[in-house]
Amino acid sequence: MTDIEYLDRAERVLRAVEASCDRINDESDADIDNQRVGGMITLVFQNQSQIIINLQKPLQEIWLAARSGGYHYKFDGQQWMDTKGQGEFFASLTQYASAQAGCVLDFS
Repeated sequence: MTDIEYLDRAERVLRAVEASCDRINDESDADIDNQRVGGMITLVFQNQSQIIINLQKPLQEIWLAARSGGYHYKFDGQQWMDTKGQGEFFASLTQYASAQAGCVLDFS
């Protein structure tokens, strides 16, 4: 994948995360504060815990840091998959965000 293709695909992921936060906030009482600076989004939950998602351009990866740990995702031609076999990005984000928010959230 070229750098331009990576940036295009990764940017779509960040926009989808932002749109999911807006939808979740409209449909529930979760109240996720999402702040974006360049290639990084910080999600802040009501309990002040955070999830940070950022682009790693030299590696063509997306990194996610949550209470449960740090995870690296690489595009496999169809979706963003954890480099250690822990699953797909949006499914993982749903799991980690739900745990931190204390309620079921859906980022799919």
